[in-house]
Amino acid sequence: MKLLVFAHTPPPHHGQSYMVQLMLQGFGGDHRQRRHGFVPRQPAGDVHGIQCYHVNNRVSKRLEDIGEFHGMKLLLLLAHSLEAIWCRYRYGVTTFYYIPAPGKKSALYRDWLVMLLCRPFFKTMILHWHAAGLGKWLETALQIRSRVITYHTAGQADLSIVLSRYNLADAEKLLPRRVRVVSNGIPDPCPDFESLVLPRRRARFAARTQPAAQLPGGEGRAALAAEPTVVRVLYLAHCMREKGIFDALQGVVLANRLLAASHSPTRLKLWAAGAFVTNEEKAEFDRMVADPEMAAAVELRGFLASEEKKRAFVEADLFCFPTYYLGENQPVNIIEALAYGLPVVTTHWRSLPEMLPPGYPGLVPIRSPDKVAQALLSLMAQETGENLRRIYLENFTIDRHLKSLAEAISSVQDPHPILSHRAPAPAT
Repeated sequence: MKLLVFAHTPPPHHGQSYMVQLMLQGFGGDHRQRRHGFVPRQPAGDVHGIQCYHVNNRVSKRLEDIGEFHGMKLLLLLAHSLEAIWCRYRYGVTTFYYIPAPGKKSALYRDWLVMLLCRPFFKTMILHWHAAGLGKWLETALQIRSRVITYHTAGQADLSIVLSRYNLADAEKLLPRRVRVVSNGIPDPCPDFESLVLPRRRARFAARTQPAAQLPGGEGRAALAAEPTVVRVLYLAHCMREKGIFDALQGVVLANRLLAASHSPTRLKLWAAGAFVTNEEKAEFDRMVADPEMAAAVELRGFLASEEKKRAFVEADLFCFPTYYLGENQPVNIIEALAYGLPVVTTHWRSLPEMLPPGYPGLVPIRSPDKVAQALLSLMAQETGENLRRIYLENFTIDRHLKSLAEAISSVQDPHPILSHRAPAPAT
């Protein structure tokens, strides 16, 4: 089966572009000839039976440009659309794969243009819903004329792929012929979890919950040598208000106040890993950490490269991501935390509760630093994270993702549409 992939790969690097890159690699790379700078063809990926022809629809150079309108973006979008139409006839590709926009007007207008230009030339259209919330946004924030245009241009897709049960509503709003639920998945970033991470995690957990005489020896005790009374809380994402950087910092500070009031020697320290998207939020963060109490509770680490990121995940005790970002759906950073068996504090937002066990104590309301503080204190005393590692292995591996994605994409060749969705089992 031939598939025209109209989507961008990094840079800029974020969850959606990374998942497109993984899909291309897993399906054998770009099958177009004489191409440079794209994912190379990998014959091993052909086992899925899908040949990808990639149009790299990159119109933003930086993260802060995503969703903003510039004249040059319009020209690039026109050029990419013409490239897709050329591929349709040059390579005989009849199936068009596209990722719809989150709830933002400029991004929606982009979708209109792409659909108007490209859809008439392709027999089959697949929409892959990485962002969440568009369905509700269409009904509550737009006039009926805009909704009608959206339904006319993107409605009745041959297949809509969603990441979770939560955003089924986004897909079903546009009346697709088929809907499939396919969770994200990533290569295992910690295949040596049992030997490298788990002994350290257990030792540090024991140090917080057991008398000193019962603490483990050997490598476990060595893991406690550096700052044994400091609980390391990792925030790894773009440093944005809506991604929860300010709530994470305030939550750590409030947790430390509670620990001090109970005369505990333990303190939490936030490792803030990621780049600030706007100068305004960076300036606000700097003003906050000018306060000595705030400064003592955070270490700003910036963007972490591959090995640095792995070290941060291995050495951290907790993961904190109290997001309420507009398009947040099934973020890769939480999947990474699960892979490292790292206890997670996150929000009741979009698809996030579906990623964690029912009744999980690390789920908090959005915009609630006090609840973040309580969840951090609770998890550091009762959770080693081993069950979260199992959730990753059962639900979010790259092999599982690619197999399910290939089955979903191939389903468009079935002459009898499947109108019902196939939902994954809840995390346990």
